[in-house]
Amino acid sequence: MNVLIWGAAGGIGKALTAKFVQEGHTVVTVSRHPSEMKSLTPHTIAADLTQPAQVIAAARLAGELVQPFDLYCYTAGDILSAKIAELSPADWNRILAANLSGAFLTAQASLPILSPQAPFVFLGAVHERLRLPGLSAYAAAKAGLEAFAEVLRKETRHRVLVARPGAVETPLWNKVPFSLPKNALSPSALADRLYLALNEGQDGLIDL
Repeated sequence: MNVLIWGAAGGIGKALTAKFVQEGHTVVTVSRHPSEMKSLTPHTIAADLTQPAQVIAAARLAGELVQPFDLYCYTAGDILSAKIAELSPADWNRILAANLSGAFLTAQASLPILSPQAPFVFLGAVHERLRLPGLSAYAAAKAGLEAFAEVLRKETRHRVLVARPGAVETPLWNKVPFSLPKNALSPSALADRLYLALNEGQDGLIDL
């Protein structure tokens, strides 16, 4: 299976890359830090996923490396804790760009290089349901991601999953004033669960 992972240099992206490679799949990764991925896969591409021209160029390069792709994954994201009264427009736009606009740009650019049966996988979050104080931009972006994924499913014949993990032990927790729960998953444990969900043919919103 040929796998395309966008935003792969984060904790979850690296874990998914490692899992798919371990299972014998060919993985092409796209991120702003491709050098961090070279120990996991030789197929790495540099791009800022919030920049349309860079995303289009990255998709073209990915298609030249491998085609068609049998799976699309979007694992990029960012978080910020700030009350609405104090949240700057720039920070609001940055969080939405990383979690939502990048998903749109990469999904659109990937459609021509995906096999007809290739699932789309997006990373949602339990915070979309909790909607905690200070996380307005993050919660709005994840809610928008779920809506976008539903429309994508209706417009195409592709299976579309939004995986909503609880707490995952990644560096994002350093950006919020909350303690990491004791039952937090490791990125590799989440990758194992997501891999199983894909093999089981799960679709739609899945809580991991």
